[in-house]
Amino acid sequence: MNRKLHLPLAQSAVDRDYLSRNRPNLFDELWANPLTRILVLADGKVLLEGDASHPQAALRLLTTEDVPSAQLRAYLGKSTEASETEPVGTPVVLAVLGANAAQLVESDPAAWHQLRRTGSGLSARDSGLYAQALALANWHQNHQHCPNCGTPTVVEQGGWVRRCLKDDRELYPRTDPAIICSVVDQQDRILLGSQGVWEENRWSVLAGFVEPGESLAAAVIREIYEEAGVRAINPEFLGSQSWPFPYSLMVGFTATVDPDHAESDTVPDGIEIEKLRWFSREELATEAKDILLPSRISIARVLIEEWFGKELISATELNG
Repeated sequence: MNRKLHLPLAQSAVDRDYLSRNRPNLFDELWANPLTRILVLADGKVLLEGDASHPQAALRLLTTEDVPSAQLRAYLGKSTEASETEPVGTPVVLAVLGANAAQLVESDPAAWHQLRRTGSGLSARDSGLYAQALALANWHQNHQHCPNCGTPTVVEQGGWVRRCLKDDRELYPRTDPAIICSVVDQQDRILLGSQGVWEENRWSVLAGFVEPGESLAAAVIREIYEEAGVRAINPEFLGSQSWPFPYSLMVGFTATVDPDHAESDTVPDGIEIEKLRWFSREELATEAKDILLPSRISIARVLIEEWFGKELISATELNG
């Protein structure tokens, strides 16, 4: 890949220290270490130092004394990048809190932030911790019972395994791969779609999950045709990043329209996509202030701006 893309949730400055997960007294050791810091998560939200709208927002990490209880603990690893308050090598533990515990830790509801739209300014350390923590917490939430027998599972190995004691079955965190693609036609226009559940003027590039037994490139070609009736060719990989909503890996591509089918009309599938439109750079530049483009934390926004050639200011930013 020759292109250098800045993907906010592809950054990381964390040594996951996976060998330590098997230590039987791991959390006792971590709680005895004065350097250990806790990343709290409540209802998918985290605490920040300062304002979420600040271009360099930072996660607020707490001490072990600040977090008396948690519904789930998971060892995320050791930082490989220093912050203003934590040195390199700081151990970080995820603590998922219920409503009462979250209230005790931070009683101001406005202090808790869901970073799906506002997390693009996080450092490599914080973006890596955020993506890892949220995806792991979401996986635990959805896998509390054995898929084979329905027995409640227990958490082991530092929060990275759930075990069914009845079947002696280990369950490991999963990641669902999805492709996302900027499709460009012979006139160098980009294809954007809009889902029926979105606001009237929200547009994005097309995406879809990879099916069993399917390559990433094959998924690109299939999804673009299914959602838009467009025959795409030559998918080129541009980059990938975590998308912890709930626990996906978004794999970014660009592709061109097959010239043998270039005259075909676009046909939205009516299920995922309700509207489709080809945008020239001039049209997108003119209309950007009235269009809701994907958030800056998303790979979708990066793909659109990679095609456009520079940063766009859309209604997403203008409306806060």
